[in-house]
Amino acid sequence: MLSSRALMNRDQTRQLVDARWDSSILPTIQNYIRIPNQSPLFDPQWKRNGHMDKAVALAKEWAEKQGVEGLTIELHELEGRTPLIFMEVAGDAASTVLMYGHLDKQPAMVGWENGLGPWTPVMREGRLYGRGGADDGYAIFASVAAIRAVQEQKVRHSRIVVIIECCEESGSIDLPAYIDLLSDRIGTPRLIICLDSGCGNYEQLWMTTSLRGSIVGNLSVEVLTEGVHSGDASGIVPSSFRILRLLLDRLEDSTSGKVKPEWLSVEIPRNRVDEARETARILGEEVHDKFPWIPGMRPVSTDSLELLLNRTWRPAVAVTAQEGLPDLVQGGNVLRPKTALKLSIRTPPTLDVNGLEQKLKELFETDTPYGARVKFEPEKGGTGWEAPTVAPWLEESIDRASKDYFGAGATTFGEGGSIPFMGMLGLRYPEAQFLITGVLGPHSNAHGPNEFLHVPFAKKLTACVAQVIADERKA
Repeated sequence: MLSSRALMNRDQTRQLVDARWDSSILPTIQNYIRIPNQSPLFDPQWKRNGHMDKAVALAKEWAEKQGVEGLTIELHELEGRTPLIFMEVAGDAASTVLMYGHLDKQPAMVGWENGLGPWTPVMREGRLYGRGGADDGYAIFASVAAIRAVQEQKVRHSRIVVIIECCEESGSIDLPAYIDLLSDRIGTPRLIICLDSGCGNYEQLWMTTSLRGSIVGNLSVEVLTEGVHSGDASGIVPSSFRILRLLLDRLEDSTSGKVKPEWLSVEIPRNRVDEARETARILGEEVHDKFPWIPGMRPVSTDSLELLLNRTWRPAVAVTAQEGLPDLVQGGNVLRPKTALKLSIRTPPTLDVNGLEQKLKELFETDTPYGARVKFEPEKGGTGWEAPTVAPWLEESIDRASKDYFGAGATTFGEGGSIPFMGMLGLRYPEAQFLITGVLGPHSNAHGPNEFLHVPFAKKLTACVAQVIADERKA
């Protein structure tokens, strides 16, 4: 339990945070949104194009100007890897707080509403639209603002380390090298704060307790050396698309969406089922109503509990890209020689994905239909993460902060997405406590069109983080 509540004045914290967001953070995030710094997986020429360097320089220069006492800030860039911002804020050396975020972005995506676009910041009714503002460009600004709010009230805090990477959307493949490089500088964190997650609503603080893992790879089928007239070949040459359908049937039941291989599932812990049941109670039909359904479309179930378990603890498959299919205008009467699909397989939080890429290769490439040339080429992935038992001091701090700044108590839930760094940190620092949270709530649409940052929520979240940083040292 907290020995005494840190001397943070709620009203003063709110005023300090709101002022910094309005005067400094929002204009800078708007400039950040204008930079098309796609993650290396989506922009292989990222270094030549220079967008990532521009985004990093913007964030670093802003942080340097915020007057954070005891701040040292460094830019690291190992050969052939994306850059990383490393910040250290002097404080009580008996304990270390590690804060994390990323600056790289997902691709533009099509389907943005009129007047909106991925690289065009637009404010509408408290929402800042544009790619990367919510996922996860705001994190460095909110982290620094939270630290500054603590310092401006003369409240002592522990030593703080902030890591901002530029490869998260590509599976954080560059990050382990930097963690090894900086491990002595990082130390052993007592508390890890990550602002790259989501929230079930915008009315209270949400603490993420689990993240799914992922395996992303390309599945291709070749049947011919060149395309041929479909009238001549159909009925003789099996379609590469039909063979893909047969192969996907090995992985997923197309009627129910259930993933078939038992080695991709785990038994869901009872406490996580209970947690999902409470989340279902809080959110009700918002669990499925938050999505932009077309008229007449319905979810796979109307049971909110089952939907939440599907989203957080059960494996799922999505086809996210294709190669070999021309558009509707250019598609002639040709039986195509090859079709390829990008598969995104979400895995349960506690499932170790090491070795599963090979199992998937064997699943698809063994005994191929009609002797077709089939390849499964893994691209990125990582094991998920489940939070350790929350320490009483952190549970109390989070709940009181939520009540102070949102007017409602905090709650916990599992997330369906992945943050590769969390699994890595969980293994490296098994004694650490975690506050994984974020602004990705209903309709915020990370990775898709019309992504937005809910600014009033982000301000309250920043204030909550400031309070937790202050409380950590008092615990």
